[in-house]
Amino acid sequence: MKSKKAVVLLSGGLDSTTTLYWAIDQGYECYALIFNYGQKHYKEVKIAENIAKLLGVKYQIINLEFPWKGSALLDKELTIPKNRNIDDNIPLTYVPGRNIIFLSIATSYAEVIKAETILIGANSIDYSGYPDCRPEFIKAMQNAIMLGTKDGKINIETPLITLSKKDIILLGLSLGVPYEETWSCYIGEDEPCGVCDSCILRKKGFEEACKSIK
Repeated sequence: MKSKKAVVLLSGGLDSTTTLYWAIDQGYECYALIFNYGQKHYKEVKIAENIAKLLGVKYQIINLEFPWKGSALLDKELTIPKNRNIDDNIPLTYVPGRNIIFLSIATSYAEVIKAETILIGANSIDYSGYPDCRPEFIKAMQNAIMLGTKDGKINIETPLITLSKKDIILLGLSLGVPYEETWSCYIGEDEPCGVCDSCILRKKGFEEACKSIK
């Protein structure tokens, strides 16, 4: 039986890596897209590349540049928030239009390689308040893909969209995800900072997952 093809957006973080492992478990032949979009550190790109190599997944690194910046992840003049009270407000780490651009590129790639699915590790429960991680956004992009592609048959799948970080981690552990090989921190030092939004959410998820296992 011929494998189903899927384009997977891979950042090397907890969510996208779990999504890739889930896709492989579901029988997809995966093609990973890794984006180097001018983020302050290149570490996450290397981590994503290592994960793709570990799994023997075909991958491409897409080099982009956001010359207008507008995000603490891109602009050296903006400081990444630390120990922030995470709420529904959109943080400085939001990159304007990032998932619109990433999904558009993934759509083009999917059309060329005849992949029927695009997988993104978007999550709307334990997240930093990004508008392009919400189910409403994914639904709108799905509609745009249906209208703007030749066959209109490429589907976006978001297996983690309604899961908490705890449940994502538990799913990943059941799939054998090597979380020690992933990178979530917004700051690309030797060790995670522990105080950016991504580190805080990751720590909370693992603490809750460990409690549920016990």
